[in-house]
Amino acid sequence: MPVWGIWLDGMFYFSTDAASRKGRNLANNPHASVHLESGDDVVILEGRVEEVTDPALLNRFADMYEAKYQFRPDVNAAASKVYGLRPKIAFAWKEKDFPRTATRWSLKGT
Repeated sequence: MPVWGIWLDGMFYFSTDAASRKGRNLANNPHASVHLESGDDVVILEGRVEEVTDPALLNRFADMYEAKYQFRPDVNAAASKVYGLRPKIAFAWKEKDFPRTATRWSLKGT
């Protein structure tokens, strides 16, 4: 699923409404794939998500998210969930030069 998010402390963080299809799916199965919003410079991460509950980390996430997207998520809203994805596999490529730039990484120990 393409998703807005930020990279912080070795994890990819994003938010969603707990009642959304994405939120309900993650509540039932924490294994996920995310695709960043660019279709030209592609990054796809696969791994396991963890719900973020630490107030300091939630505020760091909101600060960085706002700086990147000029929108501040309400991390204190009851329906809002913030997840951190710890990648196990990553894929990346540049669309304009796919055959030469396509790369797959196995991220052990993350």
